[in-house]
Amino acid sequence: MARAMFEYTKTVLQKVSFDTTLFCKEVQKALERLLPYEVEELKVYIQSLVQQNPKLDQCLIYLNP
Repeated sequence: MARAMFEYTKTVLQKVSFDTTLFCKEVQKALERLLPYEVEELKVYIQSLVQQNPKLDQCLIYLNP
């Protein structure tokens, strides 16, 4: 079940990556819901999205508390 949540989170982030505000909100939600090892995987995934869409880089602050 947890893996399904991780995959769902990646899908949502991909779909809202057009809007920085929505993307940041979804990142925050994901960090609350995912398991610690999934959060580490998510960080790698978000880094790749930021490379494709640099305007999302302002959401990186949530990844390094």
